Amino acid sequence: MNQNSKRYDGDTWSKLEEIREIVIHSIASNIDLYGVPHSIGRLYGTMYFHNEPMTLDEMRDALGMSKTSMSTGVRSLLDIKMVNKTYQKGVRKDLYRVEEDWYNSFFYLFSSKWGRAVRQNERQIRKAKEMLEELLEETSDPSLTEIIERDLGKMEHALEYYDWLKRLIKSFETEEIFRFIPKQSPKQPSGHSHASSQESEAN
Repeated sequence: MNQNSKRYDGDTWSKLEEIREIVIHSIASNIDLYGVPHSIGRLYGTMYFHNEPMTLDEMRDALGMSKTSMSTGVRSLLDIKMVNKTYQKGVRKDLYRVEEDWYNSFFYLFSSKWGRAVRQNERQIRKAKEMLEELLEETSDPSLTEIIERDLGKMEHALEYYDWLKRLIKSFETEEIFRFIPKQSPKQPSGHSHASSQESEAN
């Protein structure tokens, strides 16, 4: 390889890292939607582009953070199913790989967090509705009756909404949602195998 080719390859790899950094920064900036801090978002982004399972030591070296911080970050990502623990023959240290199927990550997060919120809110709405119905039976005041009936209508509307949310969550869990909004198959870039082998050699 001549000197010009070496310089060109070096510039290309540098540009690749710059492009990846744009994505990593975006992930880290928006991962708070998952209840995860910025630093753990950078960890996820770094692992996402690494293409191979990583140990805590490799994460520490890649991000310049303590091993304890990496361990805490990985546990957070494991909890929301954005990282999976994996194994390789001959490797004694724990290995972790990102969950690259973002559909699954979103489904798990939405179902777990929203499902819990829906159950709690629905329980309180039903309790309030029962109390309003009892109050309606007790009162003979026309003005109060009108207000209670209006509030009962609001409770019914809320329960209809939570029922819709439960059906939406169920459609995620069963993947029925894809009948209405299908996933698009990713296009395989040309020269993918060659590029992957080059990257492995560079790493």
